[in-house]
Amino acid sequence: MASPDALECSVVIPCLDEEKTITLCIEKALRAMKEAGIPGEVVVSDNGSTDRSVEVSTEAGARVVHCPVRGYGAALQFGFANALGRYVVMGDADDSYDFLETPRFVAKLREGHRFVMGTRLKGTVMPGAMPTLNRYLGTPVLTFLLNRLFGSSISDCNCGMRGLHRETYLSLGVVSPGMEFASEMIVKARVHGVPIVEVPITLHTDKRGRPPHLRPWRDGWRHLRLLLWHAPDATMTIPGLGALALGFGLVLWQLFGPYHYGGWTFDLHYMILGLTLAVLGMSSLSMGVAVHAVMPPGMLYNPRFLGDARRWFTFDRAMLGALALVLGGVACDGYVLAWWLLHHRGALTPDFTRLSLFGLVLLAFGFQSALLGLLVGSASSAMARSVVPVGENGPSRPPQAVTAP
Repeated sequence: MASPDALECSVVIPCLDEEKTITLCIEKALRAMKEAGIPGEVVVSDNGSTDRSVEVSTEAGARVVHCPVRGYGAALQFGFANALGRYVVMGDADDSYDFLETPRFVAKLREGHRFVMGTRLKGTVMPGAMPTLNRYLGTPVLTFLLNRLFGSSISDCNCGMRGLHRETYLSLGVVSPGMEFASEMIVKARVHGVPIVEVPITLHTDKRGRPPHLRPWRDGWRHLRLLLWHAPDATMTIPGLGALALGFGLVLWQLFGPYHYGGWTFDLHYMILGLTLAVLGMSSLSMGVAVHAVMPPGMLYNPRFLGDARRWFTFDRAMLGALALVLGGVACDGYVLAWWLLHHRGALTPDFTRLSLFGLVLLAFGFQSALLGLLVGSASSAMARSVVPVGENGPSRPPQAVTAP
């Protein structure tokens, strides 16, 4: 084997009880790199196999490392951390991805591309190689959402054969231990501005002879929730701002209603609709601001929408705003209550009902702002304490992802 300094490519294969197919994958990868003149190695990241996967992998010429944490993502993280090549190419151990195509990924990486994804949907899917549900629903839907939320233009977000500069991968900070690791790689690449190019590949029928580790519904949900977590503007801030503006506009409009246009009457029911939209929008907007304020840099896609929320949204400003809103709400509802007590104490007139609803909106906004200020203030305080130097070892460090021993 070449010296570590001379290795150009490490093919990393996660493995959990794959003795029937792992040898074929290793042999294809080694043969492809040898024929293409690529100095490389195959790293099998074993995830706790109980069959002969480790023995047959070693006999086939791979270097086996033992990942201490269960999970597809954890195994790949550990394999990348232990890889010696300048580039890393990943693929599954069931022979569904043809490792004879490894040189195509290396060629793109040599051209200067830092992240190369395979695409099955623009390549060839052999009969029976991909479940119908995955091919026509799961993968297209997740790919569409990812492209819309993160501004990418890939065609197959779930393709498991990929190539990266190893240093680029390590800079992304990918930490998911499960199947959602595949989506997090793309999300973090978009967060850090790493361009992605695609290579059409062929997907073959797997040869494992047993059910796959993938659980379509469970793992699909884990992919989806990761996408939603990392795009707070698209999922919380912008929809919340729209609902808040529309709802509060309806509330202000109906404060001096009702209105009659032609045969239409716009009365209290529109104010109630506006109140509902405004409160829901405020809640959604608040959560978006909170995510911006508490998440560390490098975790969110396109954070410029709200700017540096940790600087302009402070506890003190939140409390002042909350106080003003609560006082406004108390003034409106207090006036209505005083009028009601001093008069007949019966049903409110429509005008006073409108004023009481307006006061309710202000009170809800005030309490929401106060709670948001407490949340952001507590999180900011915790983050500040986490970086205070400790003894002679300097600042404390956050927990790291699975790495080499």
